[in-house]
Amino acid sequence: MDYKKAGVDIEAGYRSVELMKKYVKETMRPEVLGGLGGFSGAFSLAAIKNMEKPTLVSGTDGVGTKLKLAFLLDKHDTVGIDCVAMCVNDIACAGGEPLFFLDYIACGKNYPEKIATIVKGVAEGCKMSNAALIGGETAEMPGFYPEDEYDLAGFAVGVVDEKDLITGENIQPGDVLVGIASSGVHSNGFSLVRKIFDMTAESLNTYYDELGRTLGEALIEPTKIYVKALRSVKEAGVTIKGCSHVTGGGFYENIPRMLPDGVNAHVKKDSYPIPPIFELMRKKGQLEEKLMYNTYNMGLGMVLALDPADADKAIAAIETAGEKAYLVGEVKAGEKGVTLC
Repeated sequence: MDYKKAGVDIEAGYRSVELMKKYVKETMRPEVLGGLGGFSGAFSLAAIKNMEKPTLVSGTDGVGTKLKLAFLLDKHDTVGIDCVAMCVNDIACAGGEPLFFLDYIACGKNYPEKIATIVKGVAEGCKMSNAALIGGETAEMPGFYPEDEYDLAGFAVGVVDEKDLITGENIQPGDVLVGIASSGVHSNGFSLVRKIFDMTAESLNTYYDELGRTLGEALIEPTKIYVKALRSVKEAGVTIKGCSHVTGGGFYENIPRMLPDGVNAHVKKDSYPIPPIFELMRKKGQLEEKLMYNTYNMGLGMVLALDPADADKAIAAIETAGEKAYLVGEVKAGEKGVTLC
């Protein structure tokens, strides 16, 4: 008996690391110290010494059951983007600039090429957010995960000068809401998605005219990374009063997280285009509108609270960064929460 016969192939682990190295190297920043393969990742903080009060912000998350879709489609090159997005978007939401990222992959069997493909997606997400991929772990766990399945999670650290933290504490009646478009379902609510649609190759490969592609292609679309867009807003001289990353819990849970007591976010449902995947889901699943807005981003991955005088400048900055943005509502006096109108 040896470790390989017990189900853990150490040599496959070595090969995975070799295959992923080229992708990891593409994410390096000048602050990264040492190379890949150590027991920890080292990152110099010398570059932030000019901040008045440098403050670390962090985020951790996973891809969730969207991975089931990746297994069925045998498509593993984009879920890493989802993983990075779920973490760095939370950091950007606080006004932070992501510095570095670490991933964790747990699998039933280590297929080196598959692992390298997953990490390629992670590295792509890191490049999109200018975060260095300084470390990670691949754990082969036979008997715990099926051989062809895996889990993927990540952890990110960023920095912001304390005076630039986005807290929402200064949001007041009369402020406006600007939404940044999502790419679709992102990486939340897939347990419900998998109940709405038949999760078979035939179903996922079905072409829908309203989607302009197959169902599987629409659902696997990776989560938008908003780091560049929010950086562009800041560089335009706009102060973001509040920022909500619309993830699991949709509008009703996430938008109030940026609000102080005594104000209510009024969102106009017809102020922006809702991606057709959501209407298809609503019809197929016979879902109530409130459930949709309480589960999904409904086409807005980020919602910003701004002074009305800054709205046009912020929207222009977001669009300069390659994203679509819309004036979607306003803040009014009232009970803390969201009103759809």
